Amino acid sequence: MDPEDFAGLARRYHRELHVHCYRMLGSFEAAEDHVQETFLRAWRSRDTFGGRSSARTWLYRIATNACLDTLRRPGPPLQPYPDQLLDERPGPDAVAVGRETISLAFLAAIQLLPPRQRAVLILRDVLSMSAGETAATLDTTTQAANSALQRARSALRERWPGGRLEWAPANVPDGAQRDLVRRYIAAHESADPEALIALLREDVRLTIEPGVGSWTGRDRVAPALREDMMSEGRWRMLPTGANRQPAVAAYVCRPGDTTFRPFALILLRLEPDGLAAMDVFEAPGLFPAFGLPDLVVQRDSDAAAPRG
Repeated sequence: MDPEDFAGLARRYHRELHVHCYRMLGSFEAAEDHVQETFLRAWRSRDTFGGRSSARTWLYRIATNACLDTLRRPGPPLQPYPDQLLDERPGPDAVAVGRETISLAFLAAIQLLPPRQRAVLILRDVLSMSAGETAATLDTTTQAANSALQRARSALRERWPGGRLEWAPANVPDGAQRDLVRRYIAAHESADPEALIALLREDVRLTIEPGVGSWTGRDRVAPALREDMMSEGRWRMLPTGANRQPAVAAYVCRPGDTTFRPFALILLRLEPDGLAAMDVFEAPGLFPAFGLPDLVVQRDSDAAAPRG
């Protein structure tokens, strides 16, 4: 395989391999590192690729094993994935990314599986590989691969008895849900925690990553929101999308500053009766991947806005 052919292969499969590594690792940044590692390993072993399988299968085998090598150690923290990159279609073989297979709930759940079970589940139930292809990818027997798949499926059934359609919200947000996002943003920008709390379901869940904390139920979430909203400074929120669900990018202008700076990406799970979950990722380094600005300059009206 000459350099030009290899470069074409890399362009063709980069995005779907990136998504595959993301599912395996749960980290957008780690996925990028592992795609680069995949193509490095592939280039070094290109002379051994004799066409016994497709180029795509060959690359997936390398990528999966690169991820498994990393997962011998504690994995990286969970991060969101930009919708705008999921919507890229670089070539005719690109795989459509379904809402349920990229949902944050699904990603969080499979991170709890042992690495090889996770790999088998993704290869079989997400990528629709055969049992034989999966076994070859993992250098194991078909019987062992099938056994790992059964254990992984059983673990997911305990969480979602109804199957894969329960892995994520079934529908694209409607007008009422989009209005809920607008009200969420307005509550932050007007420094009105009570308006935000009024949007919450009784069983709402709030998580703040990496490793800050998790709260469930309005009575526990409300005090955390009051403290967080009023302690950081003034807020500016920009709507975005991640993991096929609504999200906002939160910028903070701290006391003494005149600029709103990247702070967190917040994924929202919306239900007809209110906000069901808020997953906050304090990861300002991810803002460029979402096509978000580095800074947001304050508006004239901000001078009169309440301060935390």
